[in-house]
Amino acid sequence: MNRIDIRNKKEEAIKKAIEVLENGGLIVYPTETCYGLGGDATNPEALKKIMEYKKLRGSKPISIAVSDKDMAKEYVELNEIADNLYENYLPGPITVISVSKGNLVPPVVSLQGAVGVRYPDYDFTLDLIKAFGKPITATSANMSYKSTPYSIDQLIKDLPKKSLNLIDLFLDVGELPKNQPSTVLDTTLNELAVLRQGKIEFEDALVKNKKIEEINTKSAEETINFAKEFTKKYLSSGVPSVVALSGELGAGKTQFAKGVGESLNVKDIVNSPTYTIINEYSYIDSNGNEKVLAHMDTWRLDENELEKSGLIEHLEKGDIVLIEWADKFYQEIKALCDNMNIPMYKVVIKYISLDERSIEIYE
Repeated sequence: MNRIDIRNKKEEAIKKAIEVLENGGLIVYPTETCYGLGGDATNPEALKKIMEYKKLRGSKPISIAVSDKDMAKEYVELNEIADNLYENYLPGPITVISVSKGNLVPPVVSLQGAVGVRYPDYDFTLDLIKAFGKPITATSANMSYKSTPYSIDQLIKDLPKKSLNLIDLFLDVGELPKNQPSTVLDTTLNELAVLRQGKIEFEDALVKNKKIEEINTKSAEETINFAKEFTKKYLSSGVPSVVALSGELGAGKTQFAKGVGESLNVKDIVNSPTYTIINEYSYIDSNGNEKVLAHMDTWRLDENELEKSGLIEHLEKGDIVLIEWADKFYQEIKALCDNMNIPMYKVVIKYISLDERSIEIYE
C-alpha cells in the first residue's frame, strides 16, 4: 500500500499520482467534501476497477472531476444554466449534470447520456487534474454501504482486503472537515430545482405577508428595469431596508440586484458576491448623503458565519442590504429586522421558461 502525506510532498505526490492514473490505476485523493476515488475517467479499464471497488451501485453513474470550466467543455455541453454555475458558484461542492459530448463511456455517462461534473474547491486536487490533463473520477472513496470517508485511517479500516488491494496510492492530508456531500444540480433541460434548508419557512411566511408587486419579465433587461421601479417606489426614502432575494441558481437574483444598484446611482456594476460574502457599493442619496448598498450572498455560509458576516453592522449603520439565498437563513434575518424595526421586502424569482421569469414582491 503506497501512501503519501501531500502536506509535505506535494510535487512527489502529484508525480506518483499521474503515473498511477496513466497506467489505469486508482488513487484516493482529498476534496472539500471528503476523500474521493480517482481513476482516469477516459479509461474503460480504470472504470471497471472503480465499479468493482464500489459494489452495489446498480446503474448509478460515476461523476468526473475537472480542473476548470474549459476542461468541462471538452466533455459536456454547457447551456445557459450550467455556464452560470461555473461562472458564479464554482469551484465548490456542486455536481453539475450536463449532456455528454460523446467522448466518455459508461459508467461515467448515464443511460440518458448525461455526465455529472465536479469542479472541486481544493487546490491540490485541481493542480493534480490540471497536470494530468484529463478528468478523473469523482465518486467518494467509501464502498457503497460504508460511511463517508473523512480520513485515510478510517477508510482503510472500513475496506475489505479485496477492495483495499485495488487502490494503488493514497494521497493523505489528515482528517478532513466533516462537510456535506456535494449538491447535485441537473442542468440538462436548462432549468433547475434545488431544495435547501429554510426554503419552506420562507415560502410559508409569504402566505402571511402582503404581495405588493408582481410581474413576468421576458429578459434580463426587463428584470433590471422592474427592480429599478421597485427601488424608486420603496427604497429611495433613505430608510434602512433589507431586500431578501429567493430564487434558484441563474433565476435572476443578481440581475434584480443590478437594477437596484442602477436606480440608486451606484457607479460600479453590481456583481454576485459569492466569494466575498458582502460587496459594498457607495452612492449618494437624494439628500446628498453618502450611503452604502450592501449586496450579500449566504450560499456558502453556515449559522455561525452568518453572525460574523457583517450583516448586523450594515443594518446598524442604516444601509440597504440585498441578500441572495435569503431563504437559507430566513428566520434569523427576519428576527434581526423585527428587533431593529427595519422593513424587509421578500422578492421571489421563479423560472417560467428559458427567458421568462415570474417575480413577486412581498412586505
